[in-house]
Amino acid sequence: MSLNLTGRVALVTGGSRGIGAAIALALGDAGAAVAVNYRQRADEAISVAAAVTAIGPKSVAVPADVSSAAAVATMFATVTEQLGSIDILVNNAGIAMIRGIDDLTEQDFDQTIAVNLKSAFLCTQAVLPHMRAQAWGRIVNISSGAARGAGGVGLHYNASKAGLEGLTRGYAARLVQHGITVNAVAPSLIETDMVRSGLATAPTRIPLGRFGTLEEVAQVVLMLIGNAYMTGQTVALSGGMSFN
Repeated sequence: MSLNLTGRVALVTGGSRGIGAAIALALGDAGAAVAVNYRQRADEAISVAAAVTAIGPKSVAVPADVSSAAAVATMFATVTEQLGSIDILVNNAGIAMIRGIDDLTEQDFDQTIAVNLKSAFLCTQAVLPHMRAQAWGRIVNISSGAARGAGGVGLHYNASKAGLEGLTRGYAARLVQHGITVNAVAPSLIETDMVRSGLATAPTRIPLGRFGTLEEVAQVVLMLIGNAYMTGQTVALSGGMSFN
């Protein structure tokens, strides 16, 4: 079944490249107007927004450091003015600084928690008034296989993604009666610059024999948006490396 999101407004944080860009394009292809958030890569975010607009729906690139409450408030005001109130939120923004236990600093830890976890809290709090008022909303958090496994980035990253899955379940339990679903997607080794540059140069550890694609992650996000009965769940994408 194809998903029709015509008339809906979506926000994808960290949408300038990689998984976020693929999700933004998939949402646009389904008919949603899409706000593409970015922090530094303005040209790339503008290019993604232009690609979404070329499909049909309106799209804008919106700068914000989503770990800052003030920046999130400004971003939401901009998106609401240009596209309308947000019906679909994809918390994808994240950083992955590869650190060993002895190299990890307090600053590294705090920044990772702020960008990977606190940002999801801030953005979710911002969308709730509208979603509650219309008794419909979809929130999808992009987690990682590192939330439940050792991972290759570091314990700070593990902690941030495990916290994100806890946040997912906490919101899901409290918002289900309002028609709002909250789920997570946990990719492991996906064909991204980050994976290729440091985590895995070849897919030798993956039973399926290849990296996952950006489009496969986006497919799961759209599945969660389209399913009104699924909430509080984390969908793993690991190519057979792990099972729930």
